[in-house]
Amino acid sequence: MQATRLRKGMLVKMGEDLFRVLELQHVTPGNLRGFVRVKFRNIRSGALADQKLRSEDELERATLDQKMMQYLYKDGESYHFMDTETYEQIALTEEVLGDAMQYMVAESVIEMEFYGSEPVGIELPQTVDLKVVDTPPAIKGSTASAQLKPAKLETGLVVQVPPFINEGDRVRVNTETGEYQSRA
Repeated sequence: MQATRLRKGMLVKMGEDLFRVLELQHVTPGNLRGFVRVKFRNIRSGALADQKLRSEDELERATLDQKMMQYLYKDGESYHFMDTETYEQIALTEEVLGDAMQYMVAESVIEMEFYGSEPVGIELPQTVDLKVVDTPPAIKGSTASAQLKPAKLETGLVVQVPPFINEGDRVRVNTETGEYQSRA
């Protein structure tokens, strides 16, 4: 695939190593040729790497297998998942999962990505429904438009919500942007 077709979260193979795309930026400086500035994380070592790629550079996209897994619990720095078919358990570290665990509650079922037999990450749904555990009360009489307040969700994630959201409500959050979408 061409470098311009890269997207955040993709897994690419360079040499014998696998890299996950963390950030990317298309740059077109004046009358020069455009390029793509990419920030990668090596899946095996966890090392970060920045690289400039010409728009015509070719990269190999890693082919992944996916299995349905159930998130069980967190134990120190590891998160434990169970295969829903074979009941085999796998532990992944925070480095491999990144910010994805801010959208996961115990007992939820997700798709885990495997490269061969090695787990390399999880595929989150577009949105998740989470319970609000702490938010300040709405200020009476304030009718200013686009007014938001912070709300702490059951996973520890803090999002900005409208004033009518109260503790105990369930809200729908976009997993790509981390923003409130609606009441669930």
